[in-house]
Amino acid sequence: MPKYIFVTGGVLSSLGKGIAAAATGALLERKGHKVTIQKLDPYINVDPGTLSPFQHGEVFVTDDGAETDLDLGHYERFTSARVSQANNYTTGKIYYNVIQKERRGDYLGDTVQIIPHITDEIKKSIKSAVGDNDVLIVEIGGTVGDIESLPFLEAIRQMRHDVGRENSLYMHLTLVPYIPTSEEVKTKPTQHSVKELRSIGIQPDVLLCRCDRPFPPGLKKKIALHCNIEEEEVIQALDVSNIYEVPLALHKEGLDAIICRKLGFDDSPPDLSIWEDIHKKITEPSKEVTISIVGKYIGLKDSYKSLTEALGHGGIANDAHVRLEWVDSEEIEANGPERYLSETDGILVPGGFGHRGIEGKVQAIRYAREKKIPFFGICLGMQCAVIEFARTMCGLEKANSSEFDLNTPDPVIYLMEKWFDHRREATEERTESTDKGGTMRLGAYPCTLEEGSFALDAYGEKDISERHRHRYEFNNAYKGILTKNGMRVSGTSPDHELVEIVEVGDHPWFLGCQFHPEFKSRPTEPHPLFASFIGAAVKEKRELFNEVSAKGGTRPEK
Repeated sequence: MPKYIFVTGGVLSSLGKGIAAAATGALLERKGHKVTIQKLDPYINVDPGTLSPFQHGEVFVTDDGAETDLDLGHYERFTSARVSQANNYTTGKIYYNVIQKERRGDYLGDTVQIIPHITDEIKKSIKSAVGDNDVLIVEIGGTVGDIESLPFLEAIRQMRHDVGRENSLYMHLTLVPYIPTSEEVKTKPTQHSVKELRSIGIQPDVLLCRCDRPFPPGLKKKIALHCNIEEEEVIQALDVSNIYEVPLALHKEGLDAIICRKLGFDDSPPDLSIWEDIHKKITEPSKEVTISIVGKYIGLKDSYKSLTEALGHGGIANDAHVRLEWVDSEEIEANGPERYLSETDGILVPGGFGHRGIEGKVQAIRYAREKKIPFFGICLGMQCAVIEFARTMCGLEKANSSEFDLNTPDPVIYLMEKWFDHRREATEERTESTDKGGTMRLGAYPCTLEEGSFALDAYGEKDISERHRHRYEFNNAYKGILTKNGMRVSGTSPDHELVEIVEVGDHPWFLGCQFHPEFKSRPTEPHPLFASFIGAAVKEKRELFNEVSAKGGTRPEK
């Protein structure tokens, strides 16, 4: 029978339940166990696809096209698991499934209630994610005490009764704050959080206590006494310099040994050499580059979580520290690119939706192309690169995307209403009136690369698969004029109908891709495009430094 680890949180949000769950998975994998991780979210949206990035952070996309919580990105980056639709359920999705069953008459006249119907559906969703894995780690979103999460907590309480104590473990993440005025570390928030959890029938087996300094003597014993657990089951979850140090820190505290003992696993020492190597590469790089991210959600960095992690992975691949500078595209729109981008080593324009800040992105891309600064455009960033090139190099001064201007005379980016989905082997159709939720080109699609391209040099193979999340596409009616004037279409769908990658050849490194490569990058396997982009930035910085040192002055014209 598979083992279940349930991760809950208390006191306040953003303590790092997702990182804790992912790091626990990493430790168990290094002990030889096959692991997958699931997130149960208490909000009523069916999925996070229609939520603002300012409210919820990025939307992570799986191979099978699920729009999911950003924590699923952590699960994939820390473990070898490839998550799917089954790895993320929301209150909305659970209730939607139950209501559909009720409408069909599946409950045979029963009064449909939270218990047992909703909780049974939650337990069914948990079991659906197990597959052939040894361990399923289930993270419950929100904090203990929230009214929204009560059905999920009741369901995992019942799970212990269903699968047995030897096959289930409750891990609770809390805060142990330091109060500067009294110079004390306080345990009361943790005590109250555990009390709340026990009041609904869940006794935690392990406590992960977030703290910014080591516990003073006797503090673990005090927490254990008040929370009804053993002292060794109180784990210090100290702040670390980077998230990939967390598995090492939790192992040092003995978390994996406690889990193995409670679940009946062999407690042989894990091989953590890969995480030690990653930690060393992050903390002791030999080089540094500055990458400017030109976006419009820069007020909340979680909007680009997978992106920033993937850039760091590109640094790992090049033994370089990647310093990020966040540039608001609306500021460029108002003041021009020179004051924001003149000292950068690489420019990245990420994905997004809506017309706000688009002209600033277009200006940044022109600056990167003309100044020969390595450029990487992702999804909307690729589309803006096509718009900029059409306007500047092809004389199509009013070229635009029909997303931003329905009346543009030259819609170089447009809503493709029909295409063949090679993953599903079926024709897909979209219109302007199609529902917004779950109706984009989503998930993994195949792509074939062209010889002599930056893309093929990066991947080292012609046939690839990448994840998408967008509605608008490259308009093939303009492929001729764009390629005639120097744009290179270097990646397409197997039938050449969908343009996936564009490049500018007369440039150190200029690439835009319609997909989101950041979703498949891991610290253990940096994505080829991010490794290549950071490598180009390192190379150009070194050459520029030598040129400026020889001539003096600022960035020369190339």
